[in-house]
Amino acid sequence: MPHSISPESTPGEDSSQTVSQPNTLKAESPDVNMSDAPSPAVVPEIKEDTAKVNLEELFDDDDDDEEFPSSAPAIKSEVESSQPMPIQISSRSTYSDPEIMRAFYQRLFPFRPLFQWLNHSPQPSNDFAHREFAFTLPNDAYLRYQSFPTADLLRKQCIQLLPSRFEIGPVYSTNPRDRKTLRKASAFRPIAKELVFDIDMTDYDDIRTCCTGASICHKCWAFITMAIKVVDVALRDDFGFKHIMWVYSGRRGAHAWVCDKRAREMDDSKRRAIAGYLELLKGGDKGGKKVNVRRPLHPHLDRSLNILKDHFQTSILYEQDPWSSEKSAHLLQLLPDASLKAALQKKWDSAPSRPSHMKWADIDTAAKSGALSKSSKDLLEAKQDIVLEYTYPRLDAEVSKKLNHLLKSPFVVHPGTGRVCVPIDTRKVEEFDPLEVPTVTQLLTEIDEWQGEDTDKKLADWEKTSLKPYVDFFRGFVAGLLKDEKSGVKRERDDGAEAMEF
Repeated sequence: MPHSISPESTPGEDSSQTVSQPNTLKAESPDVNMSDAPSPAVVPEIKEDTAKVNLEELFDDDDDDEEFPSSAPAIKSEVESSQPMPIQISSRSTYSDPEIMRAFYQRLFPFRPLFQWLNHSPQPSNDFAHREFAFTLPNDAYLRYQSFPTADLLRKQCIQLLPSRFEIGPVYSTNPRDRKTLRKASAFRPIAKELVFDIDMTDYDDIRTCCTGASICHKCWAFITMAIKVVDVALRDDFGFKHIMWVYSGRRGAHAWVCDKRAREMDDSKRRAIAGYLELLKGGDKGGKKVNVRRPLHPHLDRSLNILKDHFQTSILYEQDPWSSEKSAHLLQLLPDASLKAALQKKWDSAPSRPSHMKWADIDTAAKSGALSKSSKDLLEAKQDIVLEYTYPRLDAEVSKKLNHLLKSPFVVHPGTGRVCVPIDTRKVEEFDPLEVPTVTQLLTEIDEWQGEDTDKKLADWEKTSLKPYVDFFRGFVAGLLKDEKSGVKRERDDGAEAMEF
């Protein structure tokens, strides 16, 4: 799943091309040549000594925020000078139609909490202003090294260019738009980014039996659920991270954003170490054994087995049924005892349609009947390895190892399915249904069909749709992150004051 892009490449799935030098930017002209950034004069850099600005002054919409109330007068932008007309959605409409994407960015995308999430402060900072954004444009051109001092300018750029999606990259040492003006290339370097993880269903294609390729169903989504549960608890319990946001990729996977300041400031070596800690399945490309671990099991693996054993019984043995008919050869290959394998082979040859859950039970039955020549401990460890091979997370580790990777933004629209990349509440991860995530056309229809009660409060358009619970969850996540960021700054200030005492 090409949700992440290294700086040297463009997104593989979209066959995107890096754009060349600019002329003018017009959303109506898909074949126009474009630069990788407007002139630095168009979007100024935020300096450290910039005068303080109220958060709400960074936005020109009049949607009040209970968590961050505005003390500034509401200012209407040209884009919102009048109520948008209803979008005419027909059976011929596609998710990437220009008018649909324009309405999505105007009326639904949560630019304000996205800014708060990446800015880490109520005051504008270089955490946002020096952050790289990369746009995939309607003509599949790929626009790198975009940066914006405010959310409103990001919003206006999206409404103008109508990207089918955009990626979020690292915070750089200087404004990404200024990188070509620097005398030394080494002066432009990534300095911070969330620790990210990518779980893609295609990595499970050798063990899922229900779907193939880009297709998913409730049965195979269980693999993603298992992975989220294992990785999330490891990041929290073993590394002490607190602010972890999981996001549905829009089609067949999930992304994790570890947003703690300590995670954002890690260098590549630390990122590689954490990715290696979570990586388990290796080799076995020709059907061989993929799990080779030392005993006694590491506490992380022991805990993972406890999380995964029930999923193995239901999702693997019953729903996936991976060893039905002639497919039992791989199961036999993973067992360590020749005499046991011979006994099982004979039994399964006589009953080729025997389901996987019965074949799994046959292993212990045959062992107890005297077919086992090795120790029961060897068999137990072999069975544990099998459970891990079929349930343990399969991560795209390269995404996590480097600061300079980009990852698809939350809340963009997946161009293939039209579904919005919404956050996943890990407290209810078992209830998350990817097939029920709203599509952009569904949401726009919900706005136009909304009939709410009269109220003094003017509702934002997203509040009239099934996107509301996802935006509310995101806002709550961001509020918790900002609270800890603020207390962390206070602690640093206090520690500095104490250090000055003699």
